[in-house]
Amino acid sequence: MKGHLVSIITPSFNSEKFISDTIQSIKNQTYQDWEMIIVDDGSTDDTVSIIKEFLTDSRIQLYQLDQNSGTGVARNKAITLAKGRYISFLDSDDLWKPEKLQKQVEFMTSKNQPFTFSYYECIDESGKALGKIIQAPQKLTYRQLFWSNWVGNLTGIYDVNFFGKIAISSARKRQDWMMWLNILKKIKTAEPVPESLAIYRIRENSISASKTVLLRHNYKVYRDFHHKSIIGSVICMIGFLFTHFFIKPKYVKKSRPE
Repeated sequence: MKGHLVSIITPSFNSEKFISDTIQSIKNQTYQDWEMIIVDDGSTDDTVSIIKEFLTDSRIQLYQLDQNSGTGVARNKAITLAKGRYISFLDSDDLWKPEKLQKQVEFMTSKNQPFTFSYYECIDESGKALGKIIQAPQKLTYRQLFWSNWVGNLTGIYDVNFFGKIAISSARKRQDWMMWLNILKKIKTAEPVPESLAIYRIRENSISASKTVLLRHNYKVYRDFHHKSIIGSVICMIGFLFTHFFIKPKYVKKSRPE
């Protein structure tokens, strides 16, 4: 399928075990009008040499930062280089299903929506399916997003013609949540493509694997991004925990492990 160019933003750092599968999942897209901008954040393993094997495809671009600067810096570098009408995100250890871009672009154009996302599935570090699909409200509001990040980073896509290029926060974690909040401030509500189109890898040392680290970074979103007081941030965290333990589980569906 041909259409508007989609820029895929991929920061990489020491992802030699996963990057090949990640890139291949892009090459397997049924929607072929894309560019993949990989910005390596100072990898010290074979990540860069593996990426270079794919550069025979002119749609794949590699840029290397002089030193490790964090995913925010890497993503912002890629965004400045992006030429696409649409900007999407895929980290160097995650995967897209073959019809991901096609279904999302068709969804956005048919509904005249400048932003959308989708459901996604989870695998462990070795690639084993964990048997669940992460869903989201069918009409996501800013208020809902305030209490928890319903948008998987690997599923979000936005229209540059509507928003312009959105700079990523310099914070080390939860940059995607803050970006989606800025988007929902402008459009008020967003609809997901109601099916699983991506696969999220939960690594042993990732933020998703450490609930304590996750809570600390979420607190910083309320404190630094929303400019809440210490007491206000604590109250917001209580709301976050309520959403995380009592509302979000209703949107996690069992799937058949592959």
